[in-house]
Parts: sequence; C-alpha cells; structure tokens
Amino acid sequence: MLDFDFLKEEQVFGDNQIDILKKYGTKAAITDFSILLGGCVDDNYHTNEGDTDRDRTGWWWTRTKDGDGYVRVVYIDGTRSWDDVDIRNGGVRPVLPYSSISSIASNEVRGSFGIKEVEYGEYPQTIVDEPFSRELEANYKRETGIRKTGKTYTTDSVNFDEYDTSFEARNHEEFKYKGRKYIRIVGDYNGEYYKLSDGRKVVSGEPYWIAVEPITWLVDERANIALSKKIIFSGVQFQNKGDFYNTNIKWFMDNYFSKEIISSKDDILDDNLSQNSTNQNNNLQVSSNSDKLKNPYNFDLGEVSEDEIIEGCIQSGVPVFLHGPSSEGKSARVKQIDSKLIKLSLAGITPEKLNGRSVYNSLKDTMEDKKPTWLERLEKICTLEPDKNHVLFLDEISNALPSIQGMVYHLVLDREVNDRWRLPSNARIVLAGNEMKDSLAANRIVEPLFNRCAHVYIKTSLFNWLVWASRNKIHPSIISFMSYKNGQTLRSKFDGEKPNADPRKWEMASKVLYSTGQPEMIRSLVGEEITREFCEFCNRKVITLDNVLKGKYDDEYLNNLNTAEKYATVVGLLCVDNDNVEVVRNFVRNLGGEFVSVFDSIWSSGSDERLEIIAEMRMKQKVKKL
Repeated sequence: MLDFDFLKEEQVFGDNQIDILKKYGTKAAITDFSILLGGCVDDNYHTNEGDTDRDRTGWWWTRTKDGDGYVRVVYIDGTRSWDDVDIRNGGVRPVLPYSSISSIASNEVRGSFGIKEVEYGEYPQTIVDEPFSRELEANYKRETGIRKTGKTYTTDSVNFDEYDTSFEARNHEEFKYKGRKYIRIVGDYNGEYYKLSDGRKVVSGEPYWIAVEPITWLVDERANIALSKKIIFSGVQFQNKGDFYNTNIKWFMDNYFSKEIISSKDDILDDNLSQNSTNQNNNLQVSSNSDKLKNPYNFDLGEVSEDEIIEGCIQSGVPVFLHGPSSEGKSARVKQIDSKLIKLSLAGITPEKLNGRSVYNSLKDTMEDKKPTWLERLEKICTLEPDKNHVLFLDEISNALPSIQGMVYHLVLDREVNDRWRLPSNARIVLAGNEMKDSLAANRIVEPLFNRCAHVYIKTSLFNWLVWASRNKIHPSIISFMSYKNGQTLRSKFDGEKPNADPRKWEMASKVLYSTGQPEMIRSLVGEEITREFCEFCNRKVITLDNVLKGKYDDEYLNNLNTAEKYATVVGLLCVDNDNVEVVRNFVRNLGGEFVSVFDSIWSSGSDERLEIIAEMRMKQKVKKL
C-alpha cells in the first residue's frame, strides 16, 4: 500500500521550502468535489496559474502541530496560518514518495513554470456542466444508458461543524456513461455556502454530477516528492491523537483514499484477489500486490503526439511514412527534428537521380557506377556528425511511378542504393505522400513498401496553425479571419479546376497582402467564395495590434463584441512580440478571463521563454489583488 503523507511546515515555508512550491507557489486550487464536502473556497484568490473559477483556492493542512489542538495550515492566500484539528473543512493535498509511483505514473509533462507533472490514480474532481448534468440525472432515474462500475468513493457524512461527532462513512457509487466515469452526490449543509466552478451555488438536496478524473501530481525529483496539484478532498477531521500516523486524516487516507484512487479496471483484480482474504491487513496486502502487477514492464502509458511518434521512429531506426494532404507541413515537422535533412522529391524523378548512373571511363575503357548526388551529401553530414541521426526525406512517394516505388522499397528494406552503396548507420528514412483522395496525381503505394513503414496521418489543427502563424508573421487579418471562422476556411476541397484553400495557400496569401494591401488579389490563391468572405470580414470594425499598443480603441465598441468577435480580436493580437505582450494581455483581460487563457495558451505554446513571461505577469496580477 502506498504511504500517503502531508508536507511539514518547513517544506512549505522558509529556507527549506521544496522546489515545486518555490516555482508554483503555496496556493492550491480546490476541486468541486472538495467544495461539496465542505472545503473552503474564496472567489477572490486564485493560483498563480490562472484566473478562472477552477483556479480558486482553498486552504490545506500540513502535518506540523501548532500547540495543543491546532495544526499549521496553508491559508487560501498561500500564507502560513493554523486551525483546529476538530473541524472538517480543511483541504487535503496528499504527498507520496515519487519513487513509489514513478514506474506506474503516466502522461508526464512540463507544466506551468517548468514543473514536472504526472498522473497517478483517479478521483472525483470537477462538476459537469448543467445541461450534461440534466442528461446524466435523467438517465440515472430511467436506469438506461448509465451503468454502475461496482466501485464507490467514501466520505465523512458528518457536518463540518459537528466537532464532537466521530467519522461516519458515506458511499458514493461510481457510474459509467458514454465511456467516462462520474459520481452522483447530493448537496448538503457542508457545501451550501459556496459556488462551484461552473457558477452554480450548492443547494441542499440538489443532485450534482462530478467527473472522475486522473489525479495530477507535481514532482520534485530532488526531494523525491509527489504532491497533489489540487486540494483533492475535504470533510475529514484531522484529529491529532499524538503523532501524524495516529490521526484521523492519516487513517482515512490509508483505509479509503489509497484504495479508491485505483482505477475501476484494477478494482476488479483487487476484488478477485480479496475474496480469499478474511481481515483488513490481508486486504491492504492485496492492494499492494495489485499495484505491483500493474504495468509490469514499466512502460510510459501516456498518450503521444504525432510529432513524438515521428521522433520515436527516427530514434529507433524505423522508417516512417507521413500521410496527409499537401501543405500540411510534413517536411516542416521533420525539419524540427533534423534541420540538415536531405530531401528528395520523387514525383518525376529519374532512376539515375535516385539510384546513380553508369559513366564510361575512357582511360580504363570500362563503365563505372557513380553515386547519386543526394547520397554523397547524406554521407558527408552523417560523417561530420556521427553521433546524430540524419534524415533522408523522400517526399511525394505517392506521386512516384511504380518503378520508382520499387527502388524505394529496396532502399527501405536493405538500406542499400543500387545494390552497391549502404546508407550510413546514422541515416534514417522518412517518406511522405498524399492520399489518393487528396491528390489527382497520387498512385497507390505498393504493398511491400507500405508494410515496411510505420504510418502517421497528419492533419493540421486550427490551434497548431494559429501557433505557427503567429510565430511566422502571417498577416494578422488572416489569423483573425481564421479564428472568426473557427478554422472552417483553413482548407477547401481541391477539384483540379478552381483554386482551393490550404495552409500553404494562406501563407502565400499573407505575402500578397503584405506586398499589395489588396485582399481581392487572394482569390487567385484561395478561390472567389472564401475571398468574398475574407473581404467582408476585413470591412468590419476591428481592433488591431497597432490600435491596442497606441490605446486607440473604442470602449463602447469593445463592450458590444460577441464571443466570436472577441475571439477573433484576441487571436489577431498573437503576433505581438515579447516586449509589448504585457500591454496586449492587459487589454485582453478586459474581454474576460476565458480569452486571457486562450491568448496565454497560444502565444506561449512551445516556448519556455514565453511561459516564463506569462508566469511573471500572472504573479504581478496576484500581488496587485493582495
């Protein structure tokens, strides 16, 4: 069984503060489940990570005594305070030795402020929105479409201010609906003073549906600590009866929380094993055995992106085939991994350019084979950098003739050119081509070649395109238009007769707009219908980056913007540089917290420097509020 603990006072405050709290701050967001159990939340305080209602903070226990009957706590504003061990509205941020979960945790990321975050276990956390709550409640009452998983979550049923009443367990059944898991909890006196993250106030007697979600842990590898990112639960008395290991809160974590965070599929294994057990100690041992049986190969079971698959295949020496329409940035993705890649376009290439050619040597009166130029270049860069992998990028393979595809098959299979010259050991092969439905000139890939590759199917999302466009100085009118249309005009169907829109065409359109300033020009690139919509959009009153930086905008107009117009305005400001971003972000705050989140997410995506800038600005806001 995992040994859950709390942080000591000196780990939270002072010279010995652990690294993750130095970076993240001591304030912690509180889950909706914790609020329903009576956990305190304050609308005026938020974490250093965001400004939404989901970032509102509660107060949480440490394990350090502060005299008889009192314990040090971290107050809602992140400062040192204390509270009575008999109350139940204190929040809990469990702590684990990171080494105890490092091999079974998943979805490792670098979150805010560069802190390592992992997921382990699952627990009820976030309220579902009101329309979906009604859908869940209706299915629950009809007993259709929703099923019990057999798992329950335990809480204390006693009111938070009934100090002299001991723990009385209350169970909340877990349900599965449309592939996700939820619990149903009825509001009561414990939470009715507070507002949930979706804006609803807790009303006694009303049912609320809470999503069961992975628990995120902040990791301090140097201190071997994993600290829950949020206040996970409330409603249990601390009840200090000597040292921490004899408290009510520790007993609850050991006997309920530690078992109930294990996902439902693992609980099935626990139940089967525990049938042979007759006492609590045996049950605890079963839980421990279940943890050991989980993921015995120590794999990282988190999701991976397309780019991570490409990089993993290159690292492993597995040929990878990138599928997708033209202009989806297939070569750009590979260039991010190897800026010195050797690129060959196979559409119309001759066998001699791919495989080399024979040259007559008049002095020797013999025919001699000459290496293709691309191979000589590849050998040169691979020799100069023997410790790095370098990519041979074979583009437009689907537009190549079957005979060329056959040569490529032998190149992929044997790593030899013309049965004579071997590829360098640190050379890697990436192929790319269009699907037959996306290109009138595409040919079917021969089966042996197809089966020798890993396959990645690429389609640029609006978010990825907006990040790329803002970094590559795409004209702000195009960026705003694309967001206003929610990406619907990023592409249009190719029929071989009229111009169609795609990401590459919009890059070309940007150059035309910068050069001529005449939007009608771009109909030759993206077609007449989309150009007409673009011109109509450009004729609207729009607040530009220059307007914001010079303070030239109309507050009344700003107040009358609808959601789509606000979103388009915000996205049109993404091209702001680091020096002026604070002015722009302060402007965006006038539009609402959700638009600040959109701006922060896109503007800082993939840039550690920009993440730090955003973090500093958030910190300034918090200081002003205090």
